[in-house]
Formats: sequence, structure tokens, C-alpha cells
Amino acid sequence: MLERAAHVTQLREKKLRPLVFVISAAYGNAATRIDSFLSAGGLYAYGSYPDIEGLIQEQSGERDRKRREATLHRIQQLMHERAMFAPIWDIAALHAYGPRVAEPGFGLIGSFLWSAPYEDVKLKAR
Repeated sequence: MLERAAHVTQLREKKLRPLVFVISAAYGNAATRIDSFLSAGGLYAYGSYPDIEGLIQEQSGERDRKRREATLHRIQQLMHERAMFAPIWDIAALHAYGPRVAEPGFGLIGSFLWSAPYEDVKLKAR
């Protein structure tokens, strides 16, 4: 375990290898997120494409709103075409139930990783 400051520093310096699990709750619009996740100097970026990097620089310096928006859409289109962002999400949760449980509640809510609310768990009659 690292302290938060040490973790962010090593993340910025790209020293955390081979796999790093990072969740970003950063506020901002698409342009600020692209700066963090896509540009070569971004905190969460591990590589970039020169043509997209040029569009990012162009978009950040553009003063006309319509041109900036068009450039942003082009960046997003290129990201999509090249499948540059692949979220990997696998939550492992322990599930168990004992001999007193008639219906445990797992799987009652589709695509929900945990048990249904305790009100939905049914116990066996004594």
C-alpha cells in the first residue's frame, strides 16, 4: 500500500507496472478528460498517436467554439475507430448463504453483483 501522494506520483511517472487499477472521479468536460486520458502527457495515458496529439494541441488553442467542438468530435471519432480505451472491470465478491436460507437473493436483480436487498431473502421455515 502506498500513501495517496506517493501513489499519484508513481502513477504520473508511469512506474506502476504491469497492471494498475485506477478509477477516476475527475470532474470536467470531454476536453479535460481527453487531456488526462489521451494526451501524451496525461496522468492516465500510456502512449498516444501523433495525429491525435496534434488535434489535441489544436483543440486546446482554438478560440472559436464551433471549430473547437468539431475538433473534439474528430478526436472522439479517432479514439472510437482505434479502440483506444478499453475499460477492464472485474469485481470479485464473496457470496455465501447458510442452511437456513430458502432463497438467497443472488441473481434476483439482473446484472447486479451483490445479493438483492435483505427484504427479498427468504428463510426456511423452522
